[in-house]
Amino acid sequence: MPSAEQAAKRAAGFLADAVNARRKPVLGLATGATMEPVYADLVARYRAGGVSFAGASSFNLDEYVGLSPDHPQSFRQTMNRLLFSHVDLNAERCFLPRGDAPDPEAEARRYDAAITAAGGIDVQLLGIGRNGHIGFNEPTSSLSGRTRVKTLTRCTRNANARFFDDPADVPRYAITMGIANVMEADLCVLLATGSAKAAAVARMIEGPVGADCPATALQWHANATVILDRAAAAHLRMIDYYLDIHPDGKEPALV
Repeated sequence: MPSAEQAAKRAAGFLADAVNARRKPVLGLATGATMEPVYADLVARYRAGGVSFAGASSFNLDEYVGLSPDHPQSFRQTMNRLLFSHVDLNAERCFLPRGDAPDPEAEARRYDAAITAAGGIDVQLLGIGRNGHIGFNEPTSSLSGRTRVKTLTRCTRNANARFFDDPADVPRYAITMGIANVMEADLCVLLATGSAKAAAVARMIEGPVGADCPATALQWHANATVILDRAAAAHLRMIDYYLDIHPDGKEPALV
């Protein structure tokens, strides 16, 4: 897409379409600065009557170990602030792992079972880290791994330090859906914007599949859509071809 704003709007459109097309959609949601304009667009669509989340359920990708749901930097509070408090999504069907669970590994297994019991994810929203992680599946994560506790890299903790008063407060561990969970979603929509993500995006799309860049697993997904602004697409070798297929970000059409 020509701009980050347009890319976020397109990603929001995929989620809105999925919600409107299903009676009881199950959404996989993500956090991070990239997702903030996506949720702002969904809230605007809801207020304009363009989408209702009344029948939907949601499962977030991850949560920091050690943070309670009411901690201001928990992903639960982030989602409340950006989306849950502004739309008609039933609070009892907005699921995240409990970061303050006494046994995080048991909590990860419980969360994994809850996703399965809900019938799996219909549409999974994803971002990508500068090191190629999706969710908190850091480089060298198993590409067949399921929901579990992961140790965060320094790169990831440094990137998230801006959300905390003291960088030392950034948790070292998180409960995250695994790559296997992501791959089971009917549709994956990955959004990346900005030049800082360009190297990871190029590796994900055009590099070999490998655990050093977990996002490359999406090359195996039968229904994955990657939405980029021009800055995030800057390192793609085949950019001219992609622009021929999707001029100005439009869907391809046989003519």
